Amino acid sequence: MQNTAIVQGFIVDLRRGTLVLAVLSCLNTAKYGYSLLQEMESGGVKIEANTLYPLLRRLESQGLLESEWNTSQSRPRKYYTISQNGKKIYQLLRAEWQRIVADMESLLNRNEVLQ
Repeated sequence: MQNTAIVQGFIVDLRRGTLVLAVLSCLNTAKYGYSLLQEMESGGVKIEANTLYPLLRRLESQGLLESEWNTSQSRPRKYYTISQNGKKIYQLLRAEWQRIVADMESLLNRNEVLQ
């Protein structure tokens, strides 16, 4: 039982580290929070609304996202898109992610004794 909790904690930590990259990758076109949530989940990235919305606000305050309110519908929605600076940061994070994946694959394959 205790091992399950430990593993779940590690999985949460691993996923948390990928959320910024996942969000930035989805915002090349304008999306509101719920549509972004659905797109990420359909892509296999599980994220809760109470995690996503604060993350969107933080990325916007850091200048990585731009937002615009759409009030033309019965329900106003805030749409987010990646900013020019966000695109630069995204490219840097994506390159780093690819390096991490390659390094981990190399390390894990070299140490297959544990499998």
